[in-house]
Amino acid sequence: MTARRSIGIDLGTTHCSLAHVELGDASKSPSTFDLEQVVHSGEVAGRPLLASFIYLPGDVELPEGALALPWEPAPSGAVGLFAREQGALVPARLVSSAKSWLSYSGVDRRAAVLPWEAPPEVPKLSPLEASAAFLDHLRKAWNAANPAEPLEEQDVILTVPASFDAVARELTVDAARLAGLGDNLTLIEEPQAALYAWLVGAGESWRDRVEVGDLILVCDIGGGTTDLSLIAVREEEGALFLERVAVGDHILLGGDNMDLALAHALRARLEAEGKTLDDWRMRALTHGCRKAKEALLADPDAKSHAVAIPSRGTRLVGGTIRTELPRDVLEQTLVEGFFPAVTAEEGPRAPRRVGLTTLGLPYAQDPAVTRHLGAFLRRHAGSGDIKAEGQALPHPTAILFNGGVTKSELLRERIVSIVGSWIEADGGKPPKVLEGTDPDLAVSRGAAYYGSVRRGGGVRIRGGTARAYYVGIERAELAVPGVPPRVDAVCIAPFGMEEGSEVVLPQTLGLVVGEPASFRFFASSTRRDDEVADTADPGCESELEELPPIETTLQGDSEKAVGALVPVRLRARVTEIGTLELSAEEESGKRWRLEYNVRSTG
Repeated sequence: MTARRSIGIDLGTTHCSLAHVELGDASKSPSTFDLEQVVHSGEVAGRPLLASFIYLPGDVELPEGALALPWEPAPSGAVGLFAREQGALVPARLVSSAKSWLSYSGVDRRAAVLPWEAPPEVPKLSPLEASAAFLDHLRKAWNAANPAEPLEEQDVILTVPASFDAVARELTVDAARLAGLGDNLTLIEEPQAALYAWLVGAGESWRDRVEVGDLILVCDIGGGTTDLSLIAVREEEGALFLERVAVGDHILLGGDNMDLALAHALRARLEAEGKTLDDWRMRALTHGCRKAKEALLADPDAKSHAVAIPSRGTRLVGGTIRTELPRDVLEQTLVEGFFPAVTAEEGPRAPRRVGLTTLGLPYAQDPAVTRHLGAFLRRHAGSGDIKAEGQALPHPTAILFNGGVTKSELLRERIVSIVGSWIEADGGKPPKVLEGTDPDLAVSRGAAYYGSVRRGGGVRIRGGTARAYYVGIERAELAVPGVPPRVDAVCIAPFGMEEGSEVVLPQTLGLVVGEPASFRFFASSTRRDDEVADTADPGCESELEELPPIETTLQGDSEKAVGALVPVRLRARVTEIGTLELSAEEESGKRWRLEYNVRSTG
């Protein structure tokens, strides 16, 4: 069946959304699809956002039919709004931050580890299964409403953070296939999708709002993560085009941190009144602060918002603690705590760590988003094509905001003011703001629009790989006691390598066959000028990040002995869907595909 629609899916850390547009006319604006989900026990309704939470109830916890959906009368768990609300009351049964776990190499991402550190009686899911559960819910909700146009038969554009490495992207594709989304699947980076949403909203006027030489900072601050990208406006044969030129790290810092900070501020006030909060009530307070924060940021005239902390016992009403979140506490906590006025030279602070800590996600140690933003711009100061001579850092001329946190005008103005002060101090002009997108829904809408762009209509943002990738090659050296052979990191896939392209490492290498072998691979988001076969020292280059190894046993021809060396060339290919394939090819044409080990290396 020929696809009739482009489906854009935002698989977010705290929310998912789905948008769609009919293929064939790139001028059409995508529509958001309301996702049916359990909103209260026994009640199903459509919402534009699906909360990225899974609740795994106990055997007798909820009444029969409480989680029933139109397409599944007795699901084993809840996905969406009710899952988040119920999980605030029973957090040990709540799966959250699945997207962050999917990108974290410190765990086996195919192992059932979520909810993290839950009691033994709680059923568990792997980060891969949890991500697939969200996508499966989206597919079934769409198919229930559109039986003549099944989602798996449309062009599906699935978004990933620009900071996702090759392993996390491959896992995202695995989750989509596990959810039954089929083979008509393409990945797109979230900042690019957000800019596509702005482009389709602006129409032809976008060319009047940006010009050649502009540098757009996409600042995406969601519930759990902060992602930063730079997109340049360039010209080719008299026509404007856009190119993603820099990406930041995957920073686990966002609205969840802000909710917890507000909860701590109110906790101090309650304890001063003689009220004590245990861990359970602190979680409930954090949940209440999230609702109060969203209400206050949505209504600039509101002076405060009520917060209720329910009892965990039978005396629900009598045991409820009530307080308020005043606007001045909100603004002081968020602005000064997360967006302090700092110089561009200040980097994220790394406080001295306690010798022992619980295992978990690698959360950002410094909550100041502005320090991470300054570090991002400084990290790319060496890129001559995005920074003028004499400048200390790149000068964004425009900022596009994305993510739920940036719905706040207060926080947007704060970021613009601070970035503007850095640029003015460096001899430039402060940036303008590209208005007109919904931070909650822009990514899915832009992804859907990209589906039409791929068919030949509209403006395409050039991107390619967001990192350069390197293979570790051991030097043939004389053996010295206590000194291991040196390893060079040789570039196998340059930054910006386009989808559908392939490169071959020029030197011939020896491939071990017939026995287990391990391959070391590295990545860098800042070495933008390296070309195929360029070499770096992984022991000295702080710009290189080691990826999980590729571990495999490659079978040779039967007549070759175990452990034999086969002369091969290494190939790297960026697939049409946006993943990176690595393979070794013998002169005869025989090829071995190398697949990442996504299990914990620690």
